[in-house]
Amino acid sequence: MDMNRHRYCVIMCGGIGSRFWPYSREERPKQFIDFLGTGRTLLQMSYDRIRTVVPSENVIILTNSRYVDLVREQLPELGEDQILAEPARRNTAPCIAWAAWHIAARDPQASMIVTPSDHVITREAEFERSIRAGFEFVEGRDALLTLGIAPTRPETGYGYIQVGEHVEGEISRVKTFTEKPDLELAKVFLSTGEFFWNSGIFLWSAESIRKGLRENAPDIAAVFDATDAATYLEVGREREFIAGAFPSCVSISVDFAVMEKAANVFVETVHFGWNDLGTWSALYDMSPKNADANVTQNCRVLSYNSHGNIFAVRGEKLIVVDGLEDYIIADADGVLLICPKAREQKIKQMVNDAKVKYGEKYL
Repeated sequence: MDMNRHRYCVIMCGGIGSRFWPYSREERPKQFIDFLGTGRTLLQMSYDRIRTVVPSENVIILTNSRYVDLVREQLPELGEDQILAEPARRNTAPCIAWAAWHIAARDPQASMIVTPSDHVITREAEFERSIRAGFEFVEGRDALLTLGIAPTRPETGYGYIQVGEHVEGEISRVKTFTEKPDLELAKVFLSTGEFFWNSGIFLWSAESIRKGLRENAPDIAAVFDATDAATYLEVGREREFIAGAFPSCVSISVDFAVMEKAANVFVETVHFGWNDLGTWSALYDMSPKNADANVTQNCRVLSYNSHGNIFAVRGEKLIVVDGLEDYIIADADGVLLICPKAREQKIKQMVNDAKVKYGEKYL
């Protein structure tokens, strides 16, 4: 197997996953759950998928400090210096910055892929081919590469990338980034054929992203430039430095901090069966359905005159419904959620309301 020792992977898995409440909870967010019934969690699947391209010792997990034990439990083969524990949540730019400085100290020639831990990829051979092409593009050139997904519907929940001048293969310059559009604009994007969903998966050399941060987010770069490379080579010293420095970073996404400002940004359009599994509806869309277009997640259901629902109930409880259309029914750890799929964007607010009224008990 062709394995470039200068290639690294950073898997980001510090999120709470509140849109999958009540299954995803603060103590065990969705990336640590076997949502698809495969015997492997979303994090484990992300790790398995990248190991054909990146040596296992070059996989870095970035997580919140409270989830370190979960990462160790699910990926026991990782070394101590392969788990970076953020002492505070600061969005993707600071955590990617830390990973870039951490990796560059070990390998100045490093290139890296950055990927969330909760994506589902159904065409893994095509994924491997696309990632190898991306690595080959960014190695030896100062380029920041993002992966774009061909849209299949006018989705309002994703950011969009407009492709510009073609460069090579499936790679083009980025013309514009657009944050989540309204439905009418999303329909226009779909009709032009120039716009792709922003996957949140990136490739670049460690040096290129450090340069991009220094030029476009100098306050963040200054935090990690504030110490010598040797600090990042010793686990204890690195953790001590990060504990003091990391919380001072502004909370901002790498898209806002760097990608939407830099001139050397490119997009590779990919076709590997991507789903970011960000919502119950996303899980519904990719799951097998019965004759009534209902999805059952490892639970027992008797349904009558009911269509287009997703049932996710833990334990032996039997769910009996009649006349239900396009609903989410999720029951886990003392919380029963019954919500129309069309209104699932309110789930985050429901979580906040539960916290205000009942404290941490149901989070």
